[in-house]
Amino acid sequence: MITSVMPTYARIDVAFERGEGVYLFDTNGRRYLDFVAGIAVDALGHCHPHLVEQLTSQVGKLWHTSNLYRVPGQEKLADRLVANTFADSVFFTNSGAEAIECSLKAARRYHATNGAPERFRVICANNAFHGRTLATIAAGGQAKHLDGFGPVVEGFDHVPFGNMNEMRAAITPETAAILVEPVQGEGGVTPAPEGYLKALRETADEFGILLIFDEVQCGVARSGKFFAHEWSGITPDVMAVAKGIGGGFPVGACLAVEKVALALSAGTHGTTYGGNPLAMSAANAVLDIVLEDGFMGHVEQSGRYLRRQLEGLVSKYPSLLADVRGMGLMLGLKCVEEGKNAILNGKLFELGLLTALAGDNVVRFVPPLIVTQDQIDEAITIIDNACQSLGAEG
Repeated sequence: MITSVMPTYARIDVAFERGEGVYLFDTNGRRYLDFVAGIAVDALGHCHPHLVEQLTSQVGKLWHTSNLYRVPGQEKLADRLVANTFADSVFFTNSGAEAIECSLKAARRYHATNGAPERFRVICANNAFHGRTLATIAAGGQAKHLDGFGPVVEGFDHVPFGNMNEMRAAITPETAAILVEPVQGEGGVTPAPEGYLKALRETADEFGILLIFDEVQCGVARSGKFFAHEWSGITPDVMAVAKGIGGGFPVGACLAVEKVALALSAGTHGTTYGGNPLAMSAANAVLDIVLEDGFMGHVEQSGRYLRRQLEGLVSKYPSLLADVRGMGLMLGLKCVEEGKNAILNGKLFELGLLTALAGDNVVRFVPPLIVTQDQIDEAITIIDNACQSLGAEG
């Protein structure tokens, strides 16, 4: 017999009833150290005082009006995003998948309005993840996500991540854009190789196509800069954002340069819920904290510290752990033996540390960006104990 909630998730048998900072408490009162953060969503941890204050205030005023009218919170947030990024204009959504959909539509519409409607194809990377809609699973291209959902949405070509020779070879007169994650999250917490994003920018300019970055998971300070592509010194034409920007509230955004944004004229795209007053209150509260002087420096420092400690465990347990990868506070611990990441992930849960799985045999660490060195040490102790309990040689 089917459950009343559709069985689309293989859920862990635990329910949480409250959170505080980087900790969650289940219905039995047990405390867990949360290094999942709602899959890189709870950027400021649980029940951050400023977020609670701003949302509580907004709840008593106005929740939703639709985009038939001006939304001052949208205008404020868009101004801040434009002032702190490459973008000239922003469209607000409810999720990362919707932000990617907007990005893809913008790319097609841009070329169509410039007299090249035949340019509709998008080149993506192998092992990518861009969402769960029909178009975004086609963009991701992973067989496990496409299975049973055919025919596959047309218009996506795939090449190895980091391989510029194959990227350039895939460009045709029908190519509209390149879409990549500066750090592949679900695919294995894999950062773009040195020079790759710069080469993509140069190639997009050379062939007159758009460059789209998916920063749904790696954006909003998670890398130690506001957005991960900033480390490369280049900018995209379009960028999809979500997860951390709402701090736990469903918020997404498609950021674009002027020439692309102008193609999405009135009536060409829309959303009922996207950018409503309640969502904008949450996102603006997140930016209040994230854009404070020193915040991203704290993330960068914490990320370096967590990486060093994880690398120490790789050296200590070479039969179990292969390497550490990622950027900032988006890190992955790759296991040596196939499938061992799931076993390690389960053991960490038993010991009170919440982590997530990723592709390529990786355990993923995406803690709240407010995590302290003491809390990182607490996590490392749990990981060390887990490795020992799995019989790894120290």
